[in-house]
Amino acid sequence: MVWGGRDPKPVRELDLERYRARYGLLAVLLSSLAIAGVAIAGVWRLDGDKSVIVAVLTAAFTAVSTMTTAYLGIKAVANTAKSIALGDTTHRTEPRQTATQASAAQPLMAQTPVAQPTMPQQAQQAQQAPNV
Repeated sequence: MVWGGRDPKPVRELDLERYRARYGLLAVLLSSLAIAGVAIAGVWRLDGDKSVIVAVLTAAFTAVSTMTTAYLGIKAVANTAKSIALGDTTHRTEPRQTATQASAAQPLMAQTPVAQPTMPQQAQQAQQAPNV
């Protein structure tokens, strides 16, 4: 008999997901620190050659940002695939309307611009107004 009448399998899968997220993030952080350490050591050893320093720092930044983006992208796709496989549609909504679709849905009167008075019309209105 299972404790509380529950199937223990979802608890194990939840723990597995937590471990994957925790250690995946740890791997990304440690790799980023290693890249930063190598970049700092390389800059320190170059003794002021600015063009090479810029190249080393650019390469390090590119490596860190690419690795982080890949991790987050893979994690997002895995979470989406899992929710689709489990039939969970609570987090997905209808697609948002574009500006063209939203303006097409409005009545024609709302789309018609209001005519602004021209300069001669404004002058006439000012002359007809009583002087206070």
